[in-house]
Amino acid sequence: MVKARLCFALLYADGTFCLSRNFNLQAVGDYDWLVKNYDFEAIAHSIDDLLILNVGRDEIDWSKFVETIKAVVGHSFMPVAVGGGIRTVAHARRLFENGADKVVLNSAFIHNPLLVNELTELYGSQSIVASLDFRRNEMGEAELFVGGGGINTGLPLGDAIRNAARLGAGEIYLTSIDRDGTGMGYDLGSLEIAFNSCDLPIIAAGGADTADRLAEGIRSGFVSAVSTAHLFNFMGDGLYNAREELIKADIPLSHWNFKEL
Repeated sequence: MVKARLCFALLYADGTFCLSRNFNLQAVGDYDWLVKNYDFEAIAHSIDDLLILNVGRDEIDWSKFVETIKAVVGHSFMPVAVGGGIRTVAHARRLFENGADKVVLNSAFIHNPLLVNELTELYGSQSIVASLDFRRNEMGEAELFVGGGGINTGLPLGDAIRNAARLGAGEIYLTSIDRDGTGMGYDLGSLEIAFNSCDLPIIAAGGADTADRLAEGIRSGFVSAVSTAHLFNFMGDGLYNAREELIKADIPLSHWNFKEL
């Protein structure tokens, strides 16, 4: 049986890590706060992938962001995907050179497909994650949003996913803006749309803040991985305990006991 993956996303903006609810950001703490509250050696054996997403609305201070990436990656032993504000090959190269195993692209799949093509040629599709954010309209149909969730492209979610696959994405990071930070669970209908629209691995995001919600996503059968970005619910041993709960519930995750390593 193919093992599912448990992912953790760190949302970064203007020098601080944040909580998000419906893509409205609340600053929580800087890098020192993160290190104080998260044991990254423990996290390395609690999750399968770490994502660091720059979700700031202002112009990115690339030097500061890259220094933060280097510091976090220095404490991490799992694959790390980094994204946010990647507009050029040089931006992506800088992230790869400073510890990223993958880069995460969002609006480029709509506004700059040539950049996606360049990056897939240089680094391979396995290094490119398509981050697709969506909301449901008045008719209940899921539509793609870009620009930090502020711009409705009008593109149906299934079409957006097929477009990302065609351009060379290696996997899809799918976030429900409506569910983001609510603890209501993943939008399972959208996950089904994604599953039926491509053959790529799909990471569910937006709505999970407990092990039960994570399990619900995996049990849907539509995703390869589930992700949470809830900083407070998974402090201390939170991620380790969530993984243990999932395994005890017969969720197919890789199992290793870091406390004995």
